[in-house]
Amino acid sequence: MQTGQLTFFCGKMGAGKSTKSVEIARQSGAVLLSEDEWLASLYPGRIQMLQDYIEYSRRLKPPIKKLVQDILLAGTDVVMDFPANTVQQRQWFRDIYSEINAPHQLIFINQSDAVCLEQIARRRESHPERAATDTEEMFASVSKHFVAPTADEGFNLVTNNQA
Repeated sequence: MQTGQLTFFCGKMGAGKSTKSVEIARQSGAVLLSEDEWLASLYPGRIQMLQDYIEYSRRLKPPIKKLVQDILLAGTDVVMDFPANTVQQRQWFRDIYSEINAPHQLIFINQSDAVCLEQIARRRESHPERAATDTEEMFASVSKHFVAPTADEGFNLVTNNQA
């Protein structure tokens, strides 16, 4: 039996990763898993700053890894709306697909800071529950850690240049 394909995303906060993940999952009939949805459901109101996100995201990763591998092994594609914005985050995705020899695709959405900030402001309006974390200050704090993927990392990389 053939495994499903794992699709995941790299792009700054507000680049459009969530929008693109929904679009790809719908087009391909893949299972969509969203970190924001999982965190909001399991840890409501607990993420107020970057350190909170880091801690709760770390707790979420082991069970999500197992779930994704099980879905892929069942032959179903998975689209993950989880960030692959640092080398360490991308290693987690590599572990997911390489341990079960599943195909993968990393989509890098290369968006300008100005557009990211505009999209974050719109998201605050449409999702008022995110007003505390979807701020210019949070964008600046998170962006300090952003590392664009490079070819030498060895991913099946698709770059969507919008910057």
